[in-house]
Amino acid sequence: MKEILKNVVYAGIGAAFLTKEKIEELQSELVDKGKMSQEEGKQFVDDLLRKSENAKDQLDLWINRRVEEQVRQLNLATRDEIAELQRKVEELQVALNRNPGE
Repeated sequence: MKEILKNVVYAGIGAAFLTKEKIEELQSELVDKGKMSQEEGKQFVDDLLRKSENAKDQLDLWINRRVEEQVRQLNLATRDEIAELQRKVEELQVALNRNPGE
C-alpha cells in the first residue's frame, strides 16, 4: 500500500519539479494524517528528493542534446568555432603588424 501511495504521489505531483520545501510539506501532511510514520516520512522525502534530482538531471541532459541538434541543423557557429576564428584573426593581425610594408 505504501508503494502504491508513493507511486501515485510521484506521478501526481511531478517529482521532477518539486522543491525540498514542498516535499517536506507533503511529508508532514502524510505523517499528520497517519498515512506514514516519521521514519517512513523521512525515507519518503529522501527518496523523492533523489528522484527529483535525477529527473532534473535527465531533463537538463535531454534539453542540452535537443539544443545542440538544433544548432547543428541551423548550421550556426559554436562558441568554440568562434573562439578559434578569433584566435586566427589575432594571429593574422600580429603577422601584418610585424611586416607592415611587405
